[in-house]
Amino acid sequence: MQTFWQDVRYGLRVLRRNSALSAVAVIALALGIGANSAIFSVVNAVLLRPLPYRDADRIVAIQEIGKDGSRRLVTPANFLDWRAQNTVFEHLAAILTRTSNLAGANDAERINLAITSANFFEIFGIRAQQGRLFVPDDEQAGHAPIAVISDALWQRRFGGVELVGNSITLDGKSYTVAGIAPAGFQYPDKTDVWLPPLRLAPAINDQMDVTRVRGFGFLSTVGLLKPGVPLSQAKSEMEVITARLREQYPETNNNRFNRVVSLHTYLVGDTSNVLWLLLGAVCFVLLIACANVANLLLARATSRQKEMAIRAALGASRLRVIRQLLTESSMLALLGGALGLLLALWGIDVMTTLLPKDFPRLQDINLDYAVLGFTLLVSLLTGIVFGLAPALQVSTTDIHESLKESSRGTSGGGRRNRLRNLLVVSEVALCFVLLIGAGLLFRSFLELQSVNKGFNSQRVLTMRLSPSGARFTEDAQYISFYRQAIERISAIGGVDSVGMINTLPLSKGPTTGIRIEGRPQVPPDQWPGVNYRNVSPDYFRAMDIPIVQGRALTERDNVSVPLVVLINQVAAERDFAGENPIGKRINMGGSNNGQPIWFEIVGVVANVRNIELNTEPLPDIYTSYMQDPFAGMSFVIRTALEPASLAAAVRESVQEVDREQPVAEIRSMENIVTDAVTQPRFNLVLLGIFGSIALILSAAGIYGVMSYSVTQRTPEIGIRMALGAKASDVLKMVVGQGMILVAIGIVVGLIASFALTHLMTSLLYGVSATDPITFLGISILLAGVALGACFVPARRAAKVDPLVALRYE
Repeated sequence: MQTFWQDVRYGLRVLRRNSALSAVAVIALALGIGANSAIFSVVNAVLLRPLPYRDADRIVAIQEIGKDGSRRLVTPANFLDWRAQNTVFEHLAAILTRTSNLAGANDAERINLAITSANFFEIFGIRAQQGRLFVPDDEQAGHAPIAVISDALWQRRFGGVELVGNSITLDGKSYTVAGIAPAGFQYPDKTDVWLPPLRLAPAINDQMDVTRVRGFGFLSTVGLLKPGVPLSQAKSEMEVITARLREQYPETNNNRFNRVVSLHTYLVGDTSNVLWLLLGAVCFVLLIACANVANLLLARATSRQKEMAIRAALGASRLRVIRQLLTESSMLALLGGALGLLLALWGIDVMTTLLPKDFPRLQDINLDYAVLGFTLLVSLLTGIVFGLAPALQVSTTDIHESLKESSRGTSGGGRRNRLRNLLVVSEVALCFVLLIGAGLLFRSFLELQSVNKGFNSQRVLTMRLSPSGARFTEDAQYISFYRQAIERISAIGGVDSVGMINTLPLSKGPTTGIRIEGRPQVPPDQWPGVNYRNVSPDYFRAMDIPIVQGRALTERDNVSVPLVVLINQVAAERDFAGENPIGKRINMGGSNNGQPIWFEIVGVVANVRNIELNTEPLPDIYTSYMQDPFAGMSFVIRTALEPASLAAAVRESVQEVDREQPVAEIRSMENIVTDAVTQPRFNLVLLGIFGSIALILSAAGIYGVMSYSVTQRTPEIGIRMALGAKASDVLKMVVGQGMILVAIGIVVGLIASFALTHLMTSLLYGVSATDPITFLGISILLAGVALGACFVPARRAAKVDPLVALRYE
């Protein structure tokens, strides 16, 4: 221990004596370690940290999927069969999520509801902090309506006052608060209120017997495995049950399978691929930083050859010399880790700002003990990684040869030069891979930004209205409210047009299957699917969506005339190729007294990217809200003014119609489009930052090696110039030496990139993972930066005075 502290004290003196080199090394390491710690904090929170529930490893999610792998919501009747026939689950619960109007003394508020089966909370093993949670009787028909509210809503809306036993009003209906959920519990995410009567016992729920609903899914399902039951057994049993239901109900279940995964896997989804990719990229940055510092220490080792030779001559063992040098490198790494931790704190704040609002477990991302331990471990490992090569080089020095080389002022042998060159090649190769990744994401992002959305998002304000209460029991009352709201908003100065739609573009909405009149009948589960959109007549004008054939919807398309529908170009090409779709009729599964309800196609609308920007337009249909109104609609308000400036006036106009109806989700359409590319932007920004750091570190590494090479070869350069070599010859020689290393690094990087970029395929849009333009552009960029890094020391070498240079001899 005494010799260890001697090494530490001596190492501090060495670092202080070489303060400039130490500062450069610490900064380089801080960038690498800080970036790694920041990314690891996200990986740890999202992928590694267990879910905050009791027996979280036993909680699973069950989804229904089609033959094509598309994920679907669970049908109620299928859920009831799962619950009755399984032997692997201790509890199985269904969840229906929606929004609701919470009435208040001053204003109403739109909140998130989760309507569940009674055993929902037992799956997560939680207890109420006040009152009680659900019991089996709450699921029975005729039970008094009760609610459990989240701690977040209790504190925000009610100020944490005594609430159990009191009533709250949701959509005009009174519910008694049975209990308050524990602080921090929110499943599904952002749930404000849980209601128990998802009446899955054989009883009527409102106007629909859910026990008979098998062809249309609207539930999500979670289950708690029995102790000792592995996930594989649950998967096998659910496959058997689902196969039995397909055989028993072929008309509705023929195309329904299931997917059983851990709740953690379900929540994380495809995010894990992105995070592991970013963690791998940031490890490359750290390796480049280590290579850079190793090069610095190798250069410094030359000046310490005589010191180490004297130590060896006085009896110091090779192990003792290596330990001293590793102690110094570890101290550098720990200093870099300390500074990197500060950078990580800042980086975590930046990342949580850049991440999408629906990013899984976003609220759990922080700097905890696991991240601190990771930073310490990485710091120690990097100290060993970049310190080992110089330590081994110096410790194997021949004493007599070292003393002679030191007296001549040379570098310390060809082996050390070869190692420095190898480190430079490695830096360039790693940097090239990172820059290729960033370049591909940049090209993909440009493609995504330039995609034809099918609508004009500029100067459009959007909002959501979901009228509820005693006033709204019939379609005519919804239609009247919406019409009055449109009239009031249209009267606001600066408003050009106002439209409505049940689900805004770039948002997943309801889907349905369609049957075309006159075509051979097939089972409903084989009907071609379409996205279902319900709109007002002025929606297409407000969103600047052209009608390409036929006519638009009008105010005359109401309940007193035959039902009409518009389809988009994709649907027209898929279902009516070579035919004129105008006048054709489709059925969406509805019937009246056994007769199908037909909708006549009166127009074809231009394609719109209604799901995601990176998803090609899918078949869409548009019905009139006056013929089939939805309880919740989004307004699109085109204005000549800045959209945000109209928000207050729009809210006031709605309140003039009905003060009890809250206006929710007020934002511009441009913000919605921006949010749609938040994840691609996050990927691009981070990988771009990592690539930029790698480029700077690589350029610094090349510059350092070439500068050292010039210093080492000063006598040689002097002799060459004394014998008649021109300055341009020296310039070419030095630059050529450096660019050979760069060229080798680029070739290695090219090979590695071709092997690795296929991992990014799922993150790219409109560009190949081996895009030649990106590869060529990055090669030119990296070669150009490297040329600049080589040119500066080469120019200095070209100015060497032969007389001064020869004095080195």
